[in-house]
Amino acid sequence: MTTLAQPTASAPTDADVLALAREVGRAAAPFEAVHDTRADFVDEAYTAMAELGYLRLAVPAELGGIGATLRQVVLAEEELGRWSGSAALAAAMHLYLTRMQVWRHRRGKPDAAGVLRRIAGEGLVLATSGGSDWVCPTTTATPVEGGYRFDGRKTFCSQAPVAGVLSTSAVLGEPGPDAVILHAGVPFSAPGVGIVETWDTLGMRGTASHDVVLDGVFVPEEKILGTRPYGVLAGPLLVAVIHFAPVAAAAYLGVAHGACEEAERLVVGRSEVPAAAVRGIGEMRARLRVAHWALLAAVDEVGDDPAADDPTLDAVLTAKRHVVVEARAVVDRALEVAGGVAFFRRSPLERAYRDVRGGPFHPLTPEATLARLGENALAAARG
Repeated sequence: MTTLAQPTASAPTDADVLALAREVGRAAAPFEAVHDTRADFVDEAYTAMAELGYLRLAVPAELGGIGATLRQVVLAEEELGRWSGSAALAAAMHLYLTRMQVWRHRRGKPDAAGVLRRIAGEGLVLATSGGSDWVCPTTTATPVEGGYRFDGRKTFCSQAPVAGVLSTSAVLGEPGPDAVILHAGVPFSAPGVGIVETWDTLGMRGTASHDVVLDGVFVPEEKILGTRPYGVLAGPLLVAVIHFAPVAAAAYLGVAHGACEEAERLVVGRSEVPAAAVRGIGEMRARLRVAHWALLAAVDEVGDDPAADDPTLDAVLTAKRHVVVEARAVVDRALEVAGGVAFFRRSPLERAYRDVRGGPFHPLTPEATLARLGENALAAARG
């Protein structure tokens, strides 16, 4: 069994992180169909992640982690997605938040090192309510003695059953231009935090992305991680999206890789291979390679310690858009190449077809990304 469970003296290689992700994937894959049918959590995958060290992949070695770079996290998630889309996407939420803490640690935020040590030493799992916390969250923050009271309901909280801390936000003041958004980490064990099992979806059914209810949850003043203006993609949310985009995109690209490989397996078993199938496989391979290049090029462009600015955001969003659009196209072609057998629920291709539909929903959506890029280009042309 491949394991990086103990801190390494030297930085991990790409081969190390790929082998680790592959080992987790092998543990997860046999249970994919069951979790998809039941829409329950990928427990076996997370057990393997804890045992093998995958959940502390992005924690710096000096704080007890493996010390993978952002690029290596992307590679690992792409590999894991080949085996289990739900495991990869659920882990992506924890891993991108871990990378956010690394980013904060590098900037001297005193609480970041403690969080990273807990991930490495205690197995702390970080979750996010970003899907419902975009630029205008509906959760409210009310000032009370020593901090704030958070009230509201969050959706799309992946890996909620095993998470220890929820990264979330709330509106301070009347919603509108004068309001301020508070960003904070809320323990799932805090009084007033509850999980409502709502996750019954088209795809990615094993992520257990249930709703989380915050009912009078007290958040101490010192636990507020940052603020930003209402309705503006800035501050902690900007940093979050910059780290989220490449990591989540990698999970969907991995699903597309797995679908291509399954279609190839089915075609190879035929006595005669139609020319259309051969061309279809070539098309899938070309699309996958270019999407992989795009994702790694974006990560290389922004670097391992990305700036929190618009050019960085545009780079990673452009890559994410390309990846999720191409992933969907690849899986569509895989079904055509495989033929009628892929129409059965027992086929991994049927599940992949549904799983990749989730990619375009993550903000920014493909269309919103194009609009943003166009607006920025016209603004630059106007001077």
